[in-house]
Amino acid sequence: EPWTQEHADLAASCQAVLEEVLLELVHWLYREAGGDALTMAGGVALNCVANSRIAVLGPYRHVWVQPAAGDAGTALGGALYLAASEGAVPEPMPGADLGRGWSDEELRGWLDEAAVPYERPDDIAGTVAEELARDGIVAWFQGRSEYGPRALGHRSLLAHPGRAENLERLNRVKGREEFRPVAPMVLANRAHELFRGPLPSPYMLFVHDVHRDWRERIPAVVHVDGTARIQTVDERQEPLVARMLRGFEQRTGLPVVVNTSLNTAGRPMVDDPRDALECFGSAPVDLLAIGPYAVRRGRAYA
Repeated sequence: EPWTQEHADLAASCQAVLEEVLLELVHWLYREAGGDALTMAGGVALNCVANSRIAVLGPYRHVWVQPAAGDAGTALGGALYLAASEGAVPEPMPGADLGRGWSDEELRGWLDEAAVPYERPDDIAGTVAEELARDGIVAWFQGRSEYGPRALGHRSLLAHPGRAENLERLNRVKGREEFRPVAPMVLANRAHELFRGPLPSPYMLFVHDVHRDWRERIPAVVHVDGTARIQTVDERQEPLVARMLRGFEQRTGLPVVVNTSLNTAGRPMVDDPRDALECFGSAPVDLLAIGPYAVRRGRAYA
């Protein structure tokens, strides 16, 4: 049925009650156990607004949520438990790119088998930055696939944040509901210039206030309440994404790129090269950046 104010009021009320209950639980836990760091998992821990309220209003100095906090993350907990029982000491999680990856040669083989025209530019990051600056939509397939529900710069759809209509445009590409948000990617050392909230935020699991002087400059990623669900990019861990972001800023003056998951409605996030080619073939995307190769829609489907 059509959306009404009653739907919005119900959703807002459920969210408000959830935040109140979580804050009560967090303060109870702190009284019982103390400490200065809180880690959370479970599907509710994917609620970015609640996470941010806990970070701001809760008693802990640090709040961390692992990127696959829903049911799938149980596998990570099981693996950690087994490793600890065998005497292994867990190391800090380096990132969410824990899935499969392909070499440049393997990717070229997939492209040749699909018989699509492609090129290998000198710098795929610069090619993508140029396409985004022209307001093209880019399918970005780089490195290993991500663990969890968020696209974090390995299996992403990218777009220009300076045009408000790009939110609706991306949701049409993906075939999903119009209220779905998209997220801004920003270099970690630049995030404080545009956003206020828990930093760094590499897994897109908190919301941040967008500074007022930036809200009109990047409208595609700003929620109705003036917030955004940001992803900070560490240049040491993601040098290719960082180079793309710098290239886009050089061309547009904007240090932010729109990021949403590389998939269409009802389908899981793209994982392997076949998925990427099928998604590119079925959605109005201008450029597929797959490893060092670029596939342009105009040439592939002339």
